[in-house]
Order: sequence, then C-alpha cells, then structure tokens
Amino acid sequence: MPNSAEPRGLFHGLARTGERFYREHHRRAGWVTFRVQYQETDLWIRAERDLQQVAQDAVLTCRRHLDQYIARHPAFLHALQPLPEDYDAPPVVREMLRAARVTGVGPMAAVAGAIAQTVGLRLRAQGSGTIVENGGDCYLDVIEDITMAVYAGPRSPFTNRLGLRFCATDMPLGVCTSSGTVGHSLSFGRADAVTVVAGSAALADAAATRLGNLVQNPKTMAEALQLAAEIPELQGVLILLDDHLGAWGNLELMPLES
Repeated sequence: MPNSAEPRGLFHGLARTGERFYREHHRRAGWVTFRVQYQETDLWIRAERDLQQVAQDAVLTCRRHLDQYIARHPAFLHALQPLPEDYDAPPVVREMLRAARVTGVGPMAAVAGAIAQTVGLRLRAQGSGTIVENGGDCYLDVIEDITMAVYAGPRSPFTNRLGLRFCATDMPLGVCTSSGTVGHSLSFGRADAVTVVAGSAALADAAATRLGNLVQNPKTMAEALQLAAEIPELQGVLILLDDHLGAWGNLELMPLES
C-alpha cells in the first residue's frame, strides 16, 4: 500500500471541515486574529498584534519557493515515497523532504504543517507568540497553556467532548490531523481522526498521514500506535475510529463541557 495520500489540488490541507468553527475557540482578549489567504492556502492566525502583512509576505514567499521547486522537480508533487535530500532546495522544501524521510511518506504529506510552521517562525522573529492553523494543522508557539477541542466529524462521539491540553513550557509544537472520513484530502485509512503532536509541524503532518493510512479497524489502531513509538521526534498520537480511542505518548486528554 502506498504510504502517502496524493493531495487533491496543489496545496490542500488535511482534515478541513469547511465551517472552520474551531478557529473561534482560540479567540481571547488582548490577542489579534486574522486570516491570510493565497490560492489554496488559507491560514487562521492568532498573534500578539496585527502582523497580517508580515504573515501575507511569508505565505507568498513560501508558496513561490514551493511553486518554483515543483516546476523544476515535478516528481515532488506526486511522490508517494520519500525523496532524496536536496541541499539546494528552499528551507520549506528541505523541511518537507526531511519530514517525509523520517515518516516514510511523500513530501507533499507535510505541506500544510510546513507552511504553518514557516509562517509561525516568521511571526516569532517579529517578537510575537502565535497560533497558525492551516486546514486543521496547527503550529503553536504561545506563552500560555491551551486546550484544543478535538474534531472527528459530526457523527463521532468524541467531537467537541474531548480536548488536548498543551503546556506553554512544551512549545513550540506542531499539532496535525489526518482523517479518512472528514474533509476532501485523500487518505487510505478509515480513522475519523489521527492527531499527531511533535516539535515540528511538518513532521507531525507527515506522520499523521502515515499513521492514518494504516487505520482500517480497531486492530490496526494498535498497529499504528506501535509504529508511532518507532518514529523519531513524535511526542504523542491520538487515534479516533467510531467509538474507539487509542493514544500513545505524552498527551493530556481533557473532557470538555457539552
């Protein structure tokens, strides 16, 4: 079985819901929230001040580098297996190539997380903590503890009743999700949600795809969690399938009020 999901469209993030209701869950007094859009890229950002132009410039630069690289290396777009290191590639491409090699997928499996991380690092260079969300894949770098609601589709018994809590001392973090039942991105698995936490959002994104591809039934949930323990740099994994829940690593699960 292939180890990566071919993207529908050039840059289509994993686990999009369309309504993006979860973005409102992170609004807080004293912070600025804004959207940055360019073609398929659509980011929701929370920062300490209005850095929308900085974020827009970062997205344009990131997309230009990716578009130019793909034009020169067409195999990058559709590869379902890791590609060799390219020391001459732009930083965002090198990060995607690295994430693919670590997890055993094609590099485009890391695209949403890589873009979120690239923009988040640019905002951090401006002195601002931030949350950058790209199609359900997040880069977190804030000085407070936060709880993120889990979304596993409207029929999941866990949706909006279960959260993941992250401590400020553990950030920056990438928190990325792959789904075989939610959104338009192609997945070879059946999980309602496979959420991966890692220090790198690109790596978390690629790992979510790899693990999500394995989940077909409750038995394969255990196999996916076993594989998670073998992938370097992962901090935690949550898998939801129907009414089954599996978790590995350093995760703090929180019940949410209905």
